[in-house]
Amino acid sequence: MKLSTPSLQDTLKSQETEEWFDLIFYRPAGYRWALFFKKRNVSPNTVTILSILLGAASGVMFYFADLWLNVIGMILLIWANTYDSADGQLARMTGRYSRTGRILDGAAGDFWFVSIYAGICLRIFPAWGFWIWLLAAVTGYFHSRQAAMADYLRNFHLLFVKGKKGSEFDDYSILAERLNSITWKNNCIEKFYLTFYASYTKSQEDRTPELQKLKAVMKERFGDNDIPACFGEEFRLQSRPMMKYTNILSFNTRSFALFISLFAGLPWIYFIFELTVLNILLIYMLHKYENICKRFNLRLRGDD
Repeated sequence: MKLSTPSLQDTLKSQETEEWFDLIFYRPAGYRWALFFKKRNVSPNTVTILSILLGAASGVMFYFADLWLNVIGMILLIWANTYDSADGQLARMTGRYSRTGRILDGAAGDFWFVSIYAGICLRIFPAWGFWIWLLAAVTGYFHSRQAAMADYLRNFHLLFVKGKKGSEFDDYSILAERLNSITWKNNCIEKFYLTFYASYTKSQEDRTPELQKLKAVMKERFGDNDIPACFGEEFRLQSRPMMKYTNILSFNTRSFALFISLFAGLPWIYFIFELTVLNILLIYMLHKYENICKRFNLRLRGDD
């Protein structure tokens, strides 16, 4: 019996967590690429690696002061992001999920922006000297924090939309347990990436104390069962408006700001945008989300 081809909607994580531009451009484009790769039995991880190569190549193009070369870099970066969309859609089409794939997918954007930062710094170095590298390093640190927290809150929200099976929400204690149970001798590759991923997850948890308290009280009240529909729906309705902030802190806003700075011939403006606008937004988003978690935590405690 021939299996039906999954629809575009089937390949989305959730309509609630998708950004408008992704819905009208990246997801449809990624869907077509996913169908293309599926027919050729290409794995999602291979698609992710292709996206890394394209994104890294875009950074090389941003080294040059020639606007047409910069435009080629923009096209390469857009292409890379269609592949970044396609790898997840392909995984949902084929059921080929893995933690390795999730980690690799999450790291793809980091590889792109390391190349982009380096290209911009090498371009500006003759005029700025050492200071442009310092500015890029500070920006890169906050960039990673912004992206990490946006991803963490988005996946926590998906717990209330699709349950545990529909979310990629990870717990540091589980990762640490797995990390301590394997050895470098027998599982060196898994040991390597789990070392970094566990630390990454721990940093996300450290920045969301009220969310961690809510996780703990939910564990007490509901155990390992799915979240009760009434509680889940109420939390989802309050969490959903926050998803627009997680989307702003993701790829599209960054790429628009980057492209504008390149068209203006002032690529350093992109660093300033990340350090100011996006950091202010990060602080606001975390403050609002932590307050939501605190209210629900107190409610569950009060029901005891």
